Amino acid sequence: MLNNQSYLKDLGLVEELDQEAAETISGGGYEVFEVRNKTGYNVSYTVDGTRTNYPQPGSDRIWTAYGGGIIEFDTDGRNDYKQIQKYNLANGGVYEFQDNKTTVGNPYDIELYRVA
Repeated sequence: MLNNQSYLKDLGLVEELDQEAAETISGGGYEVFEVRNKTGYNVSYTVDGTRTNYPQPGSDRIWTAYGGGIIEFDTDGRNDYKQIQKYNLANGGVYEFQDNKTTVGNPYDIELYRVA
């Protein structure tokens, strides 16, 4: 250890980092997942704050997320209604926006399902 590092460590200003923490700090951690739109609506969504360029029905996008893999989307297919939902997506997952048939009385309801 260099003299300056030893001195700083003695002052409590430097801590040793394990491999995982070092990768996180250096930006080495990331998640990759796929998001598909199987609805009849344009589904506007963001991943880690980045808006998608592919919200159309039938679209498919593979994401590499460096900020945790947080997706936010509007669960209502109508333009004049907003209800934001947020999920933390898993590395390697395949997700689809689909019509949510379990919501009685709202045929515009959209949900994100993990399909693989």
